[in-house]
Amino acid sequence: MTDARLLGDDEAAFIAAARSDDAAQFALITERYRRELQVHCYRMLANYDDAQDMTQETFLRVWNKRESFKGHAALRTWLYRIATNACLDFLDKRNDRIPVPAELPGGGSEVRYLQPYPDRMLPEDPQESVVARETIELAFVVAVQHLPPRQRAVFILRDVLGWPASKAAGALELTVASVTSALQRARVTMREQLPDRRLDWRSPATHELSDDERGVVKAYMNAHERNDLGRLAALLRDDLRFAMLPEPGTLTVTAEDAVDGWVSGGLFQHGHDDWRCTATTVNRMPAAVLYLRTPDDPEYRLFAIAVLHIVDGKIAELTGFDAADKPWLGLPATF
Repeated sequence: MTDARLLGDDEAAFIAAARSDDAAQFALITERYRRELQVHCYRMLANYDDAQDMTQETFLRVWNKRESFKGHAALRTWLYRIATNACLDFLDKRNDRIPVPAELPGGGSEVRYLQPYPDRMLPEDPQESVVARETIELAFVVAVQHLPPRQRAVFILRDVLGWPASKAAGALELTVASVTSALQRARVTMREQLPDRRLDWRSPATHELSDDERGVVKAYMNAHERNDLGRLAALLRDDLRFAMLPEPGTLTVTAEDAVDGWVSGGLFQHGHDDWRCTATTVNRMPAAVLYLRTPDDPEYRLFAIAVLHIVDGKIAELTGFDAADKPWLGLPATF
């Protein structure tokens, strides 16, 4: 992401709107950046609700600081700078927005505030670096949360958005040497946090699901609807990483243990055995939306969304989220 020519169309229009206090024109200009700024805030915070709030906070700050923009940098750069610092201010005030130790042995640490990001809210005509699949997937977003906030900001600006060190340093009011050092430390942490099988986040981006992924999702939904526990187990890798957020207990388990845990928790038992499923995508990942019909209800109600990371035809990571309390996912309440 590089600066546009100085005082381009957006920059000139923004300055004119700022000087005339034209709120309508100001909103028209800045609104086109909303989706990419919200993705940026999401990477910083791993939480869709927080990202929405900080994007709105960004626009409030932009309006309040509108007269300070002189067009010496691209408007996009200035907006990202304000959004980044809004997120840093938020993190400075919230001690509940850090990974916590897992309650089960060997579980590492958990990001219980993690929320999925609906693909329908991604920029419609994105720059590749903004929403590359490798940098919006859940495992990547979780790994980023293990970085200290300012190191996190450096990493996202430099390695995700591709900013040069001098530009990132200016946005964060750091020296180039500090930015370079922070990036080196961040890369080490990211390599430690991301499973070996994950793609290199700096490799060419992909967006589309593979036929293999689509096939596994279909098989997973069919097994769920049929309460076919053997088939479900067969779709899972033996080193499955499973979480049902925001509940504690992210862990690596065998396929058999995972299914046994679901059953002991009440799934696939009477009252929780009448399912309908549909496929979707979040975080540019395949997902199954689960609808449950209880004995006293004529309709299938939105229950959960299972986000899947599929490797060599099997589910390597399964992250479940309660879907009923997330209207921004845009899922029908009933099936």
